[in-house]
Amino acid sequence: MVTLQLLPYTAIENLSSIGRIKKLLSIAKENKIVLLQGRLRKEEEIELIKTTMEEINKEFKGIELAVIHPSLSQLTGFQKLKNDVFSTLLGDRQGLTIIGPASVVKAIKKDPNKIELLTSDRRKRGR
Repeated sequence: MVTLQLLPYTAIENLSSIGRIKKLLSIAKENKIVLLQGRLRKEEEIELIKTTMEEINKEFKGIELAVIHPSLSQLTGFQKLKNDVFSTLLGDRQGLTIIGPASVVKAIKKDPNKIELLTSDRRKRGR
């Protein structure tokens, strides 16, 4: 069974960068796929990957990470202006971040129209 946990950005916005990373990793270590409403800053994504690499062991195989940004190329002039204002006020947090344990998520494929989340069938491993 695959468990998805939707996490609004507001649940982690008051944490430090390290606090955000620890929160996201702790959920992934519970074999849950995190759907973060929003996205981390680039530096935080880099630190998440670095921290993950340091914590890989026999039980925790790492994570798969994908960030989906809204397509700005299809916006009209007014929509782009509105988007820029919101990004300035709220930070550039539009989008969706998917973080899943590598033991569950084999790959995340994305294209402009869909996201494919390929998971492993854990039942087959025990046979």
